Amino acid sequence: MTLLSFVLVITGVVLNALAQSLLKLGTNQLGGLEFTLANAWPIALRTLTLWPFLLGFTCYAVSLVVWIAALARLPVTVAYPMLSIGYVINALIARFWFGELLVMQKALGIGFIIIGVILVANS
Repeated sequence: MTLLSFVLVITGVVLNALAQSLLKLGTNQLGGLEFTLANAWPIALRTLTLWPFLLGFTCYAVSLVVWIAALARLPVTVAYPMLSIGYVINALIARFWFGELLVMQKALGIGFIIIGVILVANS
């Protein structure tokens, strides 16, 4: 894997993970709304007024372009497993942004993911 390919993959994964966390932050700001077909349109419009959603959508859009550039340079069997890094990033964001617990079992799982990504990247 070249340095450019690595940077593209990591950038795409980080932006995707950040988008997920921003969407979670936005849903927290929406409150305990029940999503139904009847209130889908008002909720959709409300999401367009909250900065976490807007920034999250932007991160998704940029990550898509970056990811396409990465896929143009790497085989899918290498690129796709790298998305697992997003689980690690989101677990850390959840811990520090949302105060979620990172118990030993989760930490061990994250360790296995990191080892797997290293093995795939070096294959």
